Amino acid sequence: MLPTDLTVTVVVEQRDRFLIVKKRSSGAIVVTQPGSHIKTGEAPEQAVVRGALLETGCQVSVSGLLGVYLYIHPQTRQQYLRIVYTADLVKEAISRQLDEVILDVHWYTLADIRRRSRDLRSPIVLRCIEDFVAGKREPNELLAGMMPIQQNVAAVMANACLV
Repeated sequence: MLPTDLTVTVVVEQRDRFLIVKKRSSGAIVVTQPGSHIKTGEAPEQAVVRGALLETGCQVSVSGLLGVYLYIHPQTRQQYLRIVYTADLVKEAISRQLDEVILDVHWYTLADIRRRSRDLRSPIVLRCIEDFVAGKREPNELLAGMMPIQQNVAAVMANACLV
């Protein structure tokens, strides 16, 4: 079995629009929330703030935990485990070089994201936005005791919503 791909992403909403990036990933162009992999010794919240800055040029402040999501690709059986935070926009479009895989940064409505469903990195992208709009949130304590996250992937997966 392939190793689980663990990432953190962030849902940032402003006036019914969501911060979205268009990027290159494994040879394809995909639409997704900004995020990152977690570096050694880094808390997931730190990783997502860093990822948002690198991928969008936006400074964000984590406001809560939206949820933990698991997607298993139907053909490859690759597992994608995504920890998703909510955040407030602190400062938009700071003048800086974005990560080289980023093609564009957008503010999309939920309807815009649904129209681009074939371009989404995975079904998690839309599910997170729908959960956000529905008011779903998880307690910040959900991941307590699971640090470092990379060494406790099985425990994190036990708390994941299968998409």
